[in-house]
Amino acid sequence: MTDGTFTAIGVPVGLRDGVEVRDEWIPMPDGVRLHTRIWAPAAAGRDARVPVLLEYLPYRLDDWTAPRDSERHPWFAAHGYASVRVDIRGTGSSDGFFDDEYSEQELRDGEAVIAWLAAQEWSTGAVGMFGISWGGFNALQLAARAPAALKAIVTVCSTDDRYDNDVHYVGGAVLGIDMAAWGATMFAFNSRPPRPEVVGGSWVEQWRQRLASNRPMTPVWLAHQERDDYWRHGSAAEEYGSISAAVLAVGGWADPYRDAVLRLVEHVDAPVKGIVGPWSHQYPDRGLAPGPSIGFLQESLRWWDRWLRGVDTGVEREPALRAWINDPEPPATYYAARTGRWVGATSWPSPDTDPRVLPLDRFRGGADGVVVVASPQETGVDAGRFFPFGNATDLPPDQRAEDGRSVCFDLPVEESFDLLGNVLVDLSVVSDQARATVTVRLCDVAPDGSSTLVTRGVLNAARRDGMDRSDPLIPGTPATLPVRLVSTGHRFVAGHRLRLAVSTSYWPWVWPHGTTATVVLDPAASTVTLPVWTRSDDDGVGFEAPQRSTPLAIARVAPSEPLPQRTVTHDVETGEWALDVDPGYGGGRVYPDGLVFREDARETYRIRTDDPTSASARSRWSIGLEQASWAARLETTSSVTASADAFHVVNTVRAWARDGDRDAPEELVAEHTFRDDVPRTSA
Repeated sequence: MTDGTFTAIGVPVGLRDGVEVRDEWIPMPDGVRLHTRIWAPAAAGRDARVPVLLEYLPYRLDDWTAPRDSERHPWFAAHGYASVRVDIRGTGSSDGFFDDEYSEQELRDGEAVIAWLAAQEWSTGAVGMFGISWGGFNALQLAARAPAALKAIVTVCSTDDRYDNDVHYVGGAVLGIDMAAWGATMFAFNSRPPRPEVVGGSWVEQWRQRLASNRPMTPVWLAHQERDDYWRHGSAAEEYGSISAAVLAVGGWADPYRDAVLRLVEHVDAPVKGIVGPWSHQYPDRGLAPGPSIGFLQESLRWWDRWLRGVDTGVEREPALRAWINDPEPPATYYAARTGRWVGATSWPSPDTDPRVLPLDRFRGGADGVVVVASPQETGVDAGRFFPFGNATDLPPDQRAEDGRSVCFDLPVEESFDLLGNVLVDLSVVSDQARATVTVRLCDVAPDGSSTLVTRGVLNAARRDGMDRSDPLIPGTPATLPVRLVSTGHRFVAGHRLRLAVSTSYWPWVWPHGTTATVVLDPAASTVTLPVWTRSDDDGVGFEAPQRSTPLAIARVAPSEPLPQRTVTHDVETGEWALDVDPGYGGGRVYPDGLVFREDARETYRIRTDDPTSASARSRWSIGLEQASWAARLETTSSVTASADAFHVVNTVRAWARDGDRDAPEELVAEHTFRDDVPRTSA
């Protein structure tokens, strides 16, 4: 294993003048070393000290995130910061073994990294953290632990609530599509080897040890079906008052974590601002759908300059929340850019939002009587991707088929209005089963009948009195189900209809209970609260055009057998529905250092229209890394099925290595199978 500073591999040629890049090891208190890349002004440490920015991830700085890293870390360095990218313990080429997402070990290591960065001779001692998704999560989590050197964070597409606003549960129900798929993805990702160029000749043995320690996380997540201490750990919502670093929270209306931006602006006592645009699960400067993109790096720099350098950049005078309001557009699975406008709220909740409470029966034109909701199990196949990344099939298509599987309540729009915030729906129901889940979708129905999904909410009825408890329904007894729809910014125009669609199934987003519930809904005793934005001006909200550093020059490798990104099929004889998906994380590519990276994945979700226990989620991954002097490849499979009483999870991994030139033999490094049965308690 190499020591000290060493040459950075996989970095772009032609860095901006005055920017240097190097790789280092950061030592942890127990002797484990974390692989680190540092972009910094050439003068740092010689003629000047500079503030430090940290991005802390498990995704491999040497290759997988290198294209994205190359767009922003050198840009920050060119503007006077040391910008640092660290691989979490047991990932990439860092020492040690990965144990769980956002584990106590990960956060202790993060505190040690911050202390190390603050203590370097080239550092002023002021540290900021930034990141999207995982990096945004642990930036928030470390801010809640309040290390002295951490002065500010920029958290993008992240959440403060690991239970109810992450990839495991939604509204207290098992999130079938990503509980399974993301667990499978991380199992495959954590099975990748360290790079021989970084760790040296023992890389195969280190990989073998890593594979022996790697465990699938899905069974762990399924074992905690209520919001218990496992989920409270790392949830910044548990300790808003501990956050002293200045927080810039950024999200997108096409991203599932957008509620966290509103909560952080509302609850954090430290300096805090929020931005929510039309974006998917991406940095908002990258030009990925849906746009329009903004000058996000410039916005971040204003934040860093204010809180790490003490420069008055005007960020404190910005509105507490800057939000984009989408115009109505025909339903589509891809929008290159949304039309709409920016608005600014001086605080959140905003006095400019008028909560309008309407009885649900008003949506039916005053029709009398209760309605029965008993949706077929395939309701939800047109939900779209949980994590849209800007791919061609990510967003929900026309909802008319889904509306037909649901019970719909329509309200004609007589005067145009804007929504900004969370729609709240209180449903008065009687169920014939102790277990039930309801999904409410808000759609914008155009005069031609097309139905565009605006937002949605899910509630496992057992969570109606709190996510940390389980209260089964009493069959035949009325209950009120408070369904909070995910926040939105959307304009409804006169002549359209606002539609609320209620269903008892939403596969594969929501894993069905083991029994099928029929719910009787009383519209006259149910209400809808609409957050109507009452201001028509934009308060001068605007952003510069995007800037980025020259990205890494990679060549894409076409798949050997191209398949559709997303297909839905229905076997009429058996009643089975199948959703087949390419998650589209980037595919194959060739890096400037000669590394050939291949990535192939497929997710398949199946269910029969009349059988909730027929639900299954399966993923397969194939990953290869190859250089002239070495190669590694691995294959994983993951499956989740469930009976009425238990979840059944099976994961397999096989890995091969070539240690030498292309004539060297390939050896099997590891072959493991994991079988886990997890009792169903309340999900």
